[in-house]
Amino acid sequence: MKLEDILNEVCILNNVKDLKQNIDNISYDSRDIKPRSIFVCLPGKSVDGHIFAKEAVNKGALFVVCEKDLGLENQILVENSRKALAKISANFFGNPSKKLKLIGVTGTKGKTTVSSFISRILNNFGYKTAQIGTLGAIFGNDIIKTKNTTPESFEIQKLLKNAVDLGYEYAVIETSSIGLKEHRLDDIFFDYGVFTNISEDHVGKNEHESFDDYKNSKSLLFKRCKIGIINIDDTSYKQIISNHSCKIKTYGFSDNSSFKCSDYKICHDRIGSSFKLNGKEFYLSIPGKYNVYNAASSISVCTEIGVDYESIKESLCDCKICGRSEVVFKNSDIAIIIDYAHNALGLESILTSLREYNPKRLVTLFGAGGNRVKSRRFSMGRTSGLLSDLTVITSDNPRYEEPLDIIEDIKKGICSTNGEYVIVPDRRDAIEYCIKNAQKGDIIILAGKGHETYQEINGVFYDFDERVIVKEVLFKYNIS
Repeated sequence: MKLEDILNEVCILNNVKDLKQNIDNISYDSRDIKPRSIFVCLPGKSVDGHIFAKEAVNKGALFVVCEKDLGLENQILVENSRKALAKISANFFGNPSKKLKLIGVTGTKGKTTVSSFISRILNNFGYKTAQIGTLGAIFGNDIIKTKNTTPESFEIQKLLKNAVDLGYEYAVIETSSIGLKEHRLDDIFFDYGVFTNISEDHVGKNEHESFDDYKNSKSLLFKRCKIGIINIDDTSYKQIISNHSCKIKTYGFSDNSSFKCSDYKICHDRIGSSFKLNGKEFYLSIPGKYNVYNAASSISVCTEIGVDYESIKESLCDCKICGRSEVVFKNSDIAIIIDYAHNALGLESILTSLREYNPKRLVTLFGAGGNRVKSRRFSMGRTSGLLSDLTVITSDNPRYEEPLDIIEDIKKGICSTNGEYVIVPDRRDAIEYCIKNAQKGDIIILAGKGHETYQEINGVFYDFDERVIVKEVLFKYNIS
């Protein structure tokens, strides 16, 4: 593509020569530079991409997009590199978002579950639907791994172009607050935007400076969609839709809901639940009232699209999402559940829900991620200490921290309660401990890893799939 076409509608602050040059690639990582590329300097939280500009030129970049005057003959000076990358990427891939029906899902919790519900319902109904988010980019049975919940704008535009080329009609995108704030979703206009819930998470160094900033970032979705599907029961919903430019529909247990939930019940014969939405009954094979909210938002979207009740009901009744309240084993004695809960709110949600099943013991295994906000460790420990009969403290993704230091931080939270706990630092050993020492009537929750199939230790990613480990341990002790 010619440079002048790639730069269409980009606000450029200097004179750029050779606009007729052909460009073959765009990159914001100097390690991935190919000949005849544009390199976009992105200011990062720890590393500023501008320092790699000369390296990129030496590797074959024909032009450098930058916010700072680098004194380069081939620089393209812009006010905001991230906004420029979004526009450049959209142009480069032919604005694929205009050729798809798009659904954006935002919220502290539930983005992956809601996206998966919607994708399953639409695919089963006959609408070819792609899914982009925490689980990766999902095209049918093919999954492309992504680095972030909401990838950089170049990756998103590339994935949407792939969806168009493969004949997809819809795409569901998890729209994180950081993704919205950092312009990764610029030049994408959604047909539907979904708000699940919000709580004080992702506030701190390298994330959001305040809770208001967090909420304001999420609200951006409702300035770039046609219809907003909003959880009216969330106390922050009015701030989320402030200054919205879309039509608003609501869901929840409130009588004022457009899509009203009622008659929530747990299923005692299995770990699941039932509920009604606008008087019609639905069943879920995963536990928790919070999953009723997730299902309600998904039903609301799909109803607006035109999917009939029976199709939605059939799609939801046996729908399981990897690492989200995922029942990986159940017999007459014990149940083992894997969940991505990696903060206090997540733990509280899953543990409170599982309490409804009156287990003999609720045994919670979890750790905490290294190089993340340390205050989460205390709050997670306290939450588990209050809601579990036994907590097994172990390792998660320690990254570059010492696992025992992280465990000690968690222990302080548990010790602020009367909760019983044991420490088993090696996570595989901890899983074996839970299963080996299980008592009849136990529900065992393996929290924190969810869909992940690795453990990150000192920069190395080791294979670690809890589903595989559970099967191996069950086989070792002849449990079926």
